Amino acid sequence: MYTPELAPLAGSLLWSSLVALLPLVTIFVTLGVLRWKAHWAGLAALVVSMLVAALAYGMPVGLVGLSATEGLAFGLFPIMWIVLNAIWLYELTVRSGRFEDLRRVIDRISDDPRVQAIIIAFCFGGLLEALAGFGAPVAITGVMLMAIGFTAMRAATVVLIANTAPVAFGAIAIPIITAGNLTGIPYEHIGAIIGHQTPFFAAVVPLFLVFLVDGKRGVKQLWPLALVVGVVFGISQFVSSNFISVELTDIIASLAGLAAAVIMLQFWKPVGGQDALENMGRERERESAETTDSSAADAGAVAVATPPRPDVRLTPGRVFMALFPYLLVIVIFSASKLVPPLSSFLAATDVKIPWPGLDGNVFTAEGELAGSTVYSFQWLSSPGTLLLITGIIVAIVYRMSLRDAASVYLTQLVKLRYSILTVAAVLALAYVMNLSGQTITIGTWIAGTGAAFAFLSPILGWLGTAVTGSDTSANALFATLQQTAGEEAGLNPALLVAANTSGGVVGKMISPQNLTIAATAVGLLGQESAIFRKVIWWSLGMLAALCLLVGLQSTVLSWMIPTL
Repeated sequence: MYTPELAPLAGSLLWSSLVALLPLVTIFVTLGVLRWKAHWAGLAALVVSMLVAALAYGMPVGLVGLSATEGLAFGLFPIMWIVLNAIWLYELTVRSGRFEDLRRVIDRISDDPRVQAIIIAFCFGGLLEALAGFGAPVAITGVMLMAIGFTAMRAATVVLIANTAPVAFGAIAIPIITAGNLTGIPYEHIGAIIGHQTPFFAAVVPLFLVFLVDGKRGVKQLWPLALVVGVVFGISQFVSSNFISVELTDIIASLAGLAAAVIMLQFWKPVGGQDALENMGRERERESAETTDSSAADAGAVAVATPPRPDVRLTPGRVFMALFPYLLVIVIFSASKLVPPLSSFLAATDVKIPWPGLDGNVFTAEGELAGSTVYSFQWLSSPGTLLLITGIIVAIVYRMSLRDAASVYLTQLVKLRYSILTVAAVLALAYVMNLSGQTITIGTWIAGTGAAFAFLSPILGWLGTAVTGSDTSANALFATLQQTAGEEAGLNPALLVAANTSGGVVGKMISPQNLTIAATAVGLLGQESAIFRKVIWWSLGMLAALCLLVGLQSTVLSWMIPTL
């Protein structure tokens, strides 16, 4: 049996934390500085975490290995199961030729790529985050942007930064509900506080996307639309999380943002769209020339749309069939989450598996049995399975043969092999760090800053999500710690728990798991380090702004925080 020590190195929390940080430093250095491929960076960090667990924390080698195997299993299912089926669903629309019709539908709204980035990555991506989460929005919107003309690198960067504001309320508010269950604080109260934080990011993220697509010129030409969509999304988040439903917050906000964009475009047309299209064309040519070497060819593009077909008339039937896969995703996921009999049935099918040799033998630092040693096999309720069911229905409706559908699936499975290895390694790393006590050591060290902890509390959520790729997992790691630290420092515990969730929002874009999903979706497998270098400064900048906001909300802006 194993119970972790908070400060195993000479009783020093500082030195123990510095050693516990080594796996995270390994990931950031190998990806950001040495520019390793993500699977090698993930494997290297996993090895470091296992050495720290065994040598510094004294965790039995057998338990270290078992912790890694459970994390590996979680990385394979449900995480990569979701990604594989999300990309397969998209590829079915490409193979059937229906994606060209979807492109025309989007062009009818606007053929301006800057507007399309807002509609697809921010609004539609937010809706997918609300319903599925766990990487599905990045995978689906990434390949959609790629297929309508974005370069691979720009598509990956745009979808990662767009996948921020909706994360806290993602998958029907699972991160918030998890935090509430762990702390005993009503999750509605936590969600209401988050509704006073993330809307500030939602208001400006569309402006960031326009800047990423077309620079300062794009912001100058498109700021009215970007600001309207962002502000409507943010206000909707605030209103829903405080007065309607925490669970429905992202659904309401995404649909409101999309409606605002469509309505405004009926009365206001941005200029410069053709220039932006021409710039994207030149950029695609440069990127194509740079990726003709053997290594890029070996990586392969996971999703490449069929060549443009001659222009055809968009009948209502064609429009419906083009939108059908995504409408079906919304229907199936909404029913699975919001129809109580169905959601209860799906939840009842989950199989709880006490991990052999691990469950019952690992305790928390407080002396309680670790709950994460029970693996949940969500064979039917997983978003990945729901996406698989969606894909089967789409293949039937599109009259695709079983051979074609299976061929597309196997092709994607082969192309995802390095992504699967990366995500499995990163989740194995997360489980080793969590169960050995490395993560809680880092958190306790940061929490020891007293009143200043209010400014630093989002960093824990940022770190937790960066490691695990999940805001839910970050709350599972640190929500109780945030609550305890707040009580000891005389700070509002609910504010700090909410800050942990909001911190995870801006940490998701640098998670190796999400970087790999984005790179795989757009055909940049092996170039995760390049994507990381493009998004890390956005993540750090938003984190700094969030730290300042939470710090002020604990003092001079305390009037912003709702009371129970």
